[in-house]
Amino acid sequence: MLRAAIAGVSLALMVSTATARAQTDDAVLLADQVLVQQGGDTLIATGNVEALYDGTRMTAGTLVYDRTNDTLEIQGPIRITQPNGDVLTATQAELDEGFRNGLLESARFVLDDQLQIASARAARVDGRYTAMSQIAATSCQVCSGKDPLWAIRASRVVHDAKERQLYFDDAQLRVLGVPVFYIPRMRLPDPTLDRARGFLIPELKTSTLLGFGIKLPYFIPIGDHADLTLTPYLSPITRTLEMRYRQAFRRGDITVNGAVSRDNLDREKLRGHLFAEGAFRLPRDYRLTFDIEAVSDDAYLNDYSSDFKKDRLDSALTLTRTRRDRFFSLGLIHYESLTDGENNATQPTIIGDLRYNRRYFPSRIGGEVRLGVQVHGHYRYSDTDIDGPDADTVVDGRDVARANLDLSWRNRWTLPGGVRAGALAQLWLDHFEVDQDVSAEGSYTQATPGASVELRWPLVRQTQSGGRALLEPVAQIGWVGGDRLALPNDESTRVEFDEGNLLSLSRFPAPDRRERGLAGAAGLRWMQQDPDGWRAALTLGRVWRDETDSAFSRSSGQDSTASDWLVAGQFAHRNGLNLLARGLYDTGETRFSKAEMRGNITRDDYSLNASYILLTTDAKEDRKDAQSQWVLNGRYDIDRHWTATGNTRYDIAEEQFLKAGLGAEYRNECVVVDFSVSRNFASSTNLEPSTDFGLTVALTGFSTGGSGKEYRRSCSY
Repeated sequence: MLRAAIAGVSLALMVSTATARAQTDDAVLLADQVLVQQGGDTLIATGNVEALYDGTRMTAGTLVYDRTNDTLEIQGPIRITQPNGDVLTATQAELDEGFRNGLLESARFVLDDQLQIASARAARVDGRYTAMSQIAATSCQVCSGKDPLWAIRASRVVHDAKERQLYFDDAQLRVLGVPVFYIPRMRLPDPTLDRARGFLIPELKTSTLLGFGIKLPYFIPIGDHADLTLTPYLSPITRTLEMRYRQAFRRGDITVNGAVSRDNLDREKLRGHLFAEGAFRLPRDYRLTFDIEAVSDDAYLNDYSSDFKKDRLDSALTLTRTRRDRFFSLGLIHYESLTDGENNATQPTIIGDLRYNRRYFPSRIGGEVRLGVQVHGHYRYSDTDIDGPDADTVVDGRDVARANLDLSWRNRWTLPGGVRAGALAQLWLDHFEVDQDVSAEGSYTQATPGASVELRWPLVRQTQSGGRALLEPVAQIGWVGGDRLALPNDESTRVEFDEGNLLSLSRFPAPDRRERGLAGAAGLRWMQQDPDGWRAALTLGRVWRDETDSAFSRSSGQDSTASDWLVAGQFAHRNGLNLLARGLYDTGETRFSKAEMRGNITRDDYSLNASYILLTTDAKEDRKDAQSQWVLNGRYDIDRHWTATGNTRYDIAEEQFLKAGLGAEYRNECVVVDFSVSRNFASSTNLEPSTDFGLTVALTGFSTGGSGKEYRRSCSY
């Protein structure tokens, strides 16, 4: 009560002394004892002094306010907390009444609860600048009698609170007290600044192809919505400049990544790559996206271990609109293969595609009517109208254009006993134009009817543990009329048989092939969700047809009157475990003709991802050798500060590794060290095996190095 009374008296006195200078000032003072000297020009507060002024809070041992000079003499320990959270401590200080100007002795400045700067003396100027002399700056834990892991020593540093920048004079970087680097002038952004012009974290990199080198990125903000990052990469083998440009607009954004290199691997020309992407929201719910991918040569991305490394480049421009009952898409795509042995002149390189889908719900007949329209064309650069000397059977220069209309009606009913019945009637109208194919040049037009009836019997029960289980047998009988045209198979050479098309009238991916005649399908679906936090599903299915379709390949699982068995399952647990498996089982050869598995588990201290794929030999898919590969990657947090990572790709069929990599990261409150090593076992004639090493060291506490507050240690740690 005594302190509250003193606070009230002192507040009145402070307000009265400040009224003559600024009527809007808001000051609060708390202390164990307040004394106003005769004349009222000096106020002395002692014992647990707390002062609040314009969002700035100060604690001290003694405060003397001189009304005549409008100054404060303060004895420590002093702690000034600014509105943005920055903390300034000192043993004694002389400040003005608003804490905006003055001198502090034995000052210590803490920015964003991370970076701490100790100095012999600090000067406050206009509430914006804090100039400190004879400083030591670090974000590491400072313990008595021990040098921090790293520190910056300087004769002077100025902190600009408005620009959020630190300016060092005669800066010296020390590691465990040992000087390792000197620079006369240095500017660094303080921890609260997200985007600052200047150098980012350098990366040391060594490669068997490019030798030892360094990457030194330089960040350039361009206004509030754009930035440019330039990264010189220098080694004895290469001189490279990498670039990244980003810009955000009111209705979209773009990102451009590129690089230009001159190296000893190819002395004839400049090398490089360009990757750009963007997305924009247009009026009337339209969305425009683009993607540009280009390289100077097939081996560039592999030689430089680029983050954009891929086997096939695709550049696309797409306009789409999606609404509840309609969909529109217009796209143009350009493909470029980087795979050894593939000739881009004989591949479908330029592809145009227009799609429109609409749904109607007629009240008179019930059900749903769907209308689909597609206009498609693909172009090969080759002008040859026959198959060349390569191993495939595709005409080198064949160009195809087509227009397709898909009209269907479908409905479902519930029968006695909970059986669900469905009916489908469908009509396809197709027109094709084939050019530069000596065996099939000309026009093709056809109308194809189809119909199907399906039955489902969903059986649901409650388990003893309180979960729910579903067992659903499904069956379908379908018919597609007409005969197949003498049209070359240019788009339906790869067929996938899975849960999504088990009850489809045609499993071919494109209209140049449709299943014909009478066919039946049957399957069984089981699903269960348990309150203990797991769920599982299993699907079995098979298709029967009256005649064998020669357009199906061996690995499609559909190359006989009875298809392979479709087996698909998945499992998920709340502990982070997820499993997915799918395969086609050939009962005649008692083996899987195609299979894939994926699994991952994610926990707080580790994660593991694995995938497996199996493809048998198939002449119709130009696959002379079976393909079977494992891919593994994972992360393990050894302790609070150490994290290990690894990845590998292993070819089981060839019994060799294709890629392997290991990484280790150490992180504490003031430094991040990341080391990685990777090996590419390239086998193509246009690629060379390479081993790459990478090392980055980031000093946290500045905006360029990120935050390390969550890794803070104690001196007893």
